[in-house]
Amino acid sequence: MSFFKKLKDRMFKSASKIDEGLDAIIEEGAATPAADLAEAQAPAPIRDTNPDPIAISVEEPEPKPEPEVAPAPEPDAEMSPEPQPEPEPVPEAAPEPTPALAPKPEPQPEPKPEAKPEPAPQVAQAPEPATAKPGLIGRLLGRSAEPRRALDDEMLESLEELLIASDMGVDTALRVTANMAEGRYGKMMSSRDIKEVLAAEITRVMEPVARPLPIYPKKPQVVLVVGVNGSGKTTTIGKLASQFKAAGKTVVIAAGDTFRAAAVEQLQIWGARAGVPVLTAPEGSDPAALAYDAMIRAEADGADLLMIDTAGRLQNRADLMEELAKIVRVIRKRDPDAPHNTLLVLDATTGQNALSQVEIFSKIADVSGLVMTKLDGTAKGGVLVALADKFGLPIHAIGVGEQIDDLQPFDPEDFAKALVGIE
Repeated sequence: MSFFKKLKDRMFKSASKIDEGLDAIIEEGAATPAADLAEAQAPAPIRDTNPDPIAISVEEPEPKPEPEVAPAPEPDAEMSPEPQPEPEPVPEAAPEPTPALAPKPEPQPEPKPEAKPEPAPQVAQAPEPATAKPGLIGRLLGRSAEPRRALDDEMLESLEELLIASDMGVDTALRVTANMAEGRYGKMMSSRDIKEVLAAEITRVMEPVARPLPIYPKKPQVVLVVGVNGSGKTTTIGKLASQFKAAGKTVVIAAGDTFRAAAVEQLQIWGARAGVPVLTAPEGSDPAALAYDAMIRAEADGADLLMIDTAGRLQNRADLMEELAKIVRVIRKRDPDAPHNTLLVLDATTGQNALSQVEIFSKIADVSGLVMTKLDGTAKGGVLVALADKFGLPIHAIGVGEQIDDLQPFDPEDFAKALVGIE
C-alpha cells in the first residue's frame, strides 16, 4: 500500500487531468433530480408562515409588528372599564379615576406586554424555524448535493474526448466508454460514480497483462533490456538487479551501452549497492561482443540472471535497430533460446509514440514484456491502457521515481484508481 499511496501522490498530472476533466463534464450538464427539487421546495412554506399574523398571534408573538398591534387593543379593552366611569360622573367622578389611576400605574407596567419586546428576542428566535432549514440542506447535501448528469450520447462523447486527450487512444477510448454505457445509459451519474466505473473498466482491460517477470530454471536466464534514449533502461536494470539480489538470486549485469560512459558508471553504482558484478568493455567497443562474453562469465559463475543493458536508440533509426538485431543474433549463437526475456522500457512522457516503439522493437528483438517509467512526470498515463489494449504484452513493472522502491510490480486496480484520481 505504501507504493500505491506514492503512486497516487506522484501520478498527480495524469490523475488531475482526468479528475478535473470528469468533474467539468458532470458540472457542464448537471441536473437536479426531481426528488431533490421537491424536497428543496419544502422549506418555502416555512418561510411563508412568517408573514401570517394569525398564526403568529395565536401561537407566539414572534413578529414584532403584528404582536405589538394585536395586544395594543387589549390594554385599551382593559382600560375601557376605567375610562367608562369617567363619562358617567363627569363633574365629580374625577376623584374616582384618581384612585383608579393609582392602582393603574401598576398595570401600566402592564405595557410590559410592550415589554413583549422581550419576546422580540423570540423574534430573533423565529429564525429557529429557519435553523431547521440547514438541517434540511444538510440532509440534501449528505444525500444528493453532488452534481449529477445523465449518461447520454453527449456525455459519452465528452468522456471519449477526455480519454483520448489522456493518450488512451481512439480505439481504446471508444471501447471503454461503450462498456461504461452498457447497463447505465440514461442514468444520473455523479463525478464519483463515473470515476468508479471508469476505474473498473480500466482494471478490466489491464488485468490480463499484469504479470511479473517470469523466472525460468535455465541458468543463466538472459534478460535483454531495450528502449529509446532516456527511457530509463539503466536505472531500471539497477533496480531490478537489486530486487532480484534481495530475493536470493545471483545476478550479473553487462553494461552493453558502450557509447555512453555515464551509463556504465550508473550501473557500477547500482552494482556496488546491490553486491552485483558489472561487466564492462572499453568505450566504443562492440556491444554484441560484450554480451557474448557476459554470457560465458555468467555461465561460469552459475548466475541465475544475466541482465544486459543496451544503448538507447530511436525506433526510426534503421542502423541502430540493426545493431540491436546483431546483439540478439550473437546471443543466440551461445544459447538458441536467448534472450529469455526482452524488456522494453517505455517513458510514459512520450505518450502515443510509445505505441510505435512497441511495434518496431517487437519486430527486431521479440519484446516479451514492458516496463513503464516516469509515470510521475506526465499527464498522459492513459497510454499504458492503450498499450495493454492493443498489444496485450505483459506489463511487469511501473516506476514513479528514482528510488529502488519506486519500481514495483504492476497492479491494474491500484493503477486505475490512481489514474482517475480515486482516493
